[in-house]
Amino acid sequence: MIKSLTNKRILLGVSGSISAYKAPDVVRRLQDLGADVRVILTSGGSKFITELSLQSISKNKVHHNLWDKEAELSMGHIELAKWADCILIAPASANMISNMASGKASDLLSSVILASDAILMIAPAMNQQMYKSGALQSNLGLLKSRGAGVITPDSGSQACGDIGQGRLPESIDIANQIAKQFQTTQLSGKHIIITLGATLEPIDPVRFISNHSSGKMGMALVDTCIEMGAQVTCVYGSINIPLNDKANNIQTLSAQQMYDCVMQDIHHCDIFISCAAVCDYSVKEPSNQKIKKNGDNLILELIPNKDILANVCNLEKKPLCIGFAAETQNTLENAQLKLKNKGCEVIILNDVSNAEIGFNSDENQVIFISQKQQKNIAKNSKTKIAKNILTIFIKEFL
Repeated sequence: MIKSLTNKRILLGVSGSISAYKAPDVVRRLQDLGADVRVILTSGGSKFITELSLQSISKNKVHHNLWDKEAELSMGHIELAKWADCILIAPASANMISNMASGKASDLLSSVILASDAILMIAPAMNQQMYKSGALQSNLGLLKSRGAGVITPDSGSQACGDIGQGRLPESIDIANQIAKQFQTTQLSGKHIIITLGATLEPIDPVRFISNHSSGKMGMALVDTCIEMGAQVTCVYGSINIPLNDKANNIQTLSAQQMYDCVMQDIHHCDIFISCAAVCDYSVKEPSNQKIKKNGDNLILELIPNKDILANVCNLEKKPLCIGFAAETQNTLENAQLKLKNKGCEVIILNDVSNAEIGFNSDENQVIFISQKQQKNIAKNSKTKIAKNILTIFIKEFL
């Protein structure tokens, strides 16, 4: 079964509280739910836990210095801010909470928080008297008003000998609360069909025509739609990524097989997302036996495959349709023409000539194009790109 934080990037900030010794276990519990975790260790946090221990558990470099020359050559704090889907401060000391409420950027962690639009979650951990003080509660109230989530501390005996509220909750409880932040209902009740991956058109029993699509962008859309509450049918071709077992997964090979699977279920579909890299042509007469090399030129007759997106858009009762335009030249012009010719609501333009955002990359940069708007979605992880695409789509069409 898929883990509730699969493909999620969690940036853990560890500040100066004695509860910092629990940070490695927080990392482990987040990883158990499928998250990729990176850590920022403040100078105060380093008094209670070592950088090496956090690096060993997270399997990632631990960040601590805003003035790291090597990292800042590539604007390291901005990169961390963009990388994160969620920033979790656990433990969050009274001083850290005060700095956040004041909008300070005095160290790496506070700077990343200000530079990020990721979900922000705070897990206070401190002496019980400090926690219930008016100043601390006022700071938490201010942060909540700005959209931050606060994980309520546990009550019990504390390291100082006091008894009261202020203990860092159990690591698994923190991890589960983070997982809940990614559960929405924006697409509840919607049935969505998503095609993804590459189709394979046989030449003979060992050779085929295909392309470089990995299916990563499509699978990010599958995961995000499920996260938003949709019922998802995933019709996939050749991929090299894990499937989401919360989807109804249907494997296909050729463009014809993918077409047949889509059309069989399309009448029960509210939204169709055509993300697969479908071969435009197939071999007219594939050989039943392996074609042997004899030194002569080999001529293959290619015939056009059915256009899945166009056929869906031409249905009398069509679903809302999102298509993808993988272009290498005249990108915007070609994408706008595709929007017009196909008859879909949205085209997502992807410049696949750029190796950093093209096929097989973990990141993407696209343009959302509809009749009403043209919106650039900046380079980011394909998970975040998928979320941005669907957020814009929902706002315009649902």
